[in-house]
Amino acid sequence: MKVKEWTKSWHNSQLNVGLLQAFYIDHIFPRHSHDYYVVCLIERGYQSFTHKGTKYYTPPGGVILINPGAVHTGEAADEKGFKMLSIYPTTSHLQSAVYELTGRQQAAPFFADVRIDQPWVIDSVLTLHKTLAQEAGPLECESRFIWTLAQLIKRYADTRLTEQQLGQERKAVQQVRRYIDEYFAQGINLSQLAELVSLSPYYLLRVFGAEVGMPPHAYLESVRVRQAQRLIEAGKPLAEVAVEVGFSSQSHLTHRFKQIIGVTPGQYAQQLKK
Repeated sequence: MKVKEWTKSWHNSQLNVGLLQAFYIDHIFPRHSHDYYVVCLIERGYQSFTHKGTKYYTPPGGVILINPGAVHTGEAADEKGFKMLSIYPTTSHLQSAVYELTGRQQAAPFFADVRIDQPWVIDSVLTLHKTLAQEAGPLECESRFIWTLAQLIKRYADTRLTEQQLGQERKAVQQVRRYIDEYFAQGINLSQLAELVSLSPYYLLRVFGAEVGMPPHAYLESVRVRQAQRLIEAGKPLAEVAVEVGFSSQSHLTHRFKQIIGVTPGQYAQQLKK
């Protein structure tokens, strides 16, 4: 029985960015172009495409970077087909990322390399796509989006851009931590935290990570899990605990709780009874 092709598309409303996940066997993309960037990861199978008249092959784990206006095609490289994940940031997104990197308004970057095979890119694109597709918390979505775009620009833009040097921002980081500690149950986003301490969002990610050892969204999840422990110890039902500490669902609480504590909230509650 032949495997069927399928596609699924999303639009992340928080960041105004399009996403695609698809499996293609027979479908062939004709010569075309976009007015936005394409960041595409081939998750399974082999894909081929032409870009500005040159033929490329993309193995599993290969990443494709296509600039706005670049004419390209796309198809399966063999009869087994391929699975792809794509993110479609706009020119405005990339210009904002350049500003975050340098502190200066500049033209949108141009990516000279259309094919990339480095492990950090694969992990970053895969994690970002999953985060945006599932519409994770606003702080995590914005943080991963800005960070990934900035890293792509730093490494692969035709004009290599350097980051601003980090200063002594311990007081700002402490203020952000206190804010997260107090408002952990609310929908905190990165821009809000950055405005609180008069820093750019990307710069805040860098100084917070350097000072605390994790990004703000990971710190937020740690605070929520710590509060969840206290509520479980007080005998609160798990569904109420998830809402009270700010998780979008009980399954999200369960996933993060087990990641950090090593057991599920239910197992934790049972251990307390024993």
